[in-house]
Amino acid sequence: MRFRICLFLLGGCAFVNSALAADKLTAPELIRMSKSNSPAFRQALIASLGNEPIKKGTAFLGEGPDFIWAVEAPSTPILFVDRAEVGPMTMLDGNLWYRVGQLKVGTAHAFYYTVGGERFGGNFNVPAFPPEAYEQPGVPRGKLTDKMVHTSKIYAGMLSDYWVYTSAQYEPSKAAALMVFQDGQNPANRQRSHVQIVIDNLTHQKKIPPLVCVFISPGTKGQQKMRSIEYDTMNDTYPRFLRDEILPEVYKHYNVRRDAYSRGITGSSSGGICSFNAAWRTPDQFSRVLTWVGSYASIQWHPGEIDGGNTFPFLVRKSEKKNIRVWMQDGAEDLENDHGSWPLQNIQMANSLKMKGYDFHFSFGQGTHGGVQGDAEFARSMTWLWRDYDPAKTEQIYEQDPEEKAKPLFRVSIYNRDHY
Repeated sequence: MRFRICLFLLGGCAFVNSALAADKLTAPELIRMSKSNSPAFRQALIASLGNEPIKKGTAFLGEGPDFIWAVEAPSTPILFVDRAEVGPMTMLDGNLWYRVGQLKVGTAHAFYYTVGGERFGGNFNVPAFPPEAYEQPGVPRGKLTDKMVHTSKIYAGMLSDYWVYTSAQYEPSKAAALMVFQDGQNPANRQRSHVQIVIDNLTHQKKIPPLVCVFISPGTKGQQKMRSIEYDTMNDTYPRFLRDEILPEVYKHYNVRRDAYSRGITGSSSGGICSFNAAWRTPDQFSRVLTWVGSYASIQWHPGEIDGGNTFPFLVRKSEKKNIRVWMQDGAEDLENDHGSWPLQNIQMANSLKMKGYDFHFSFGQGTHGGVQGDAEFARSMTWLWRDYDPAKTEQIYEQDPEEKAKPLFRVSIYNRDHY
């Protein structure tokens, strides 16, 4: 039998139903409970953060700026966040310790502990989401179509799932701006991704224009998964697939602007390099690019036959500047394998864009290969990408921001060999 949780506040004392131990609570709920320091708080802390992550020193829970950490250790753990000492933890009974605190929202953070002078545990992927990443009262939701399936001619017989998401402010009588998302199965899931919520909030705040968003997943040919072939092959095949096959299907049902000024493209990992490649090959189709942990690596590089993403940092430096605006994100703990170094290639790419005078922003954090930091800063990156957008225009020459132009090139510091 499951009991309801009841919390009574009488004369400043908290009496909590013992059933609380079986329920996972939010960070604000746990933080409020921490003031009681009761046995029920200990049980709720373990239930919410997980016994195994607590033992490993990787456990945390946050909502907005409010966070709580918990760890099991034989002596006082010292918490470090973003490589800066925060301070000692508070002890519960046994070897369980906790600490509450606040983090800057709109980005991702990293933490670890020292116990007895030795580094222990930690997590490189701690997102602190801004208000725009949460459902807000009075903000209308956009509309998501059911899944549709396209059969390709360019990739003969390939089947691709896609969805269309329209801002609540979209009016069929007015041509709307466009955004194409790679790995579209992720943003199509409102519970898995903050993308739809952020778009709703930013459009409501008029920080971005009403959008027609195409969420397209990697295709399949029989049992063959086509993601890497589509995304990591650096030629014009995938851009043509979007331009000549997918978007004409969207045009049949939605009023979409055709000027590159009003069109953006985004993706993560191989979807990131794919997005940049699409804008690079067809700048008449896309002028705004957002990449998370972009795979500027040699995954589909065949020397003498076809380029891979690894060539782009040098191609950008050696080619005439194209009229595109780019937000890049990566983390110091990103991949390092036989295809290349994701952090070093992203740094190279950022320096190439800077040297050529591109309107770009490079957000370099501490995270691993994934969407945590990109998701946390999605509202900020979208606001930046669509800043100064004027629906009365059909073009704009993008220039590097004077503040960026005054900054030096990015440099590398070795932090993980002889010292932290």
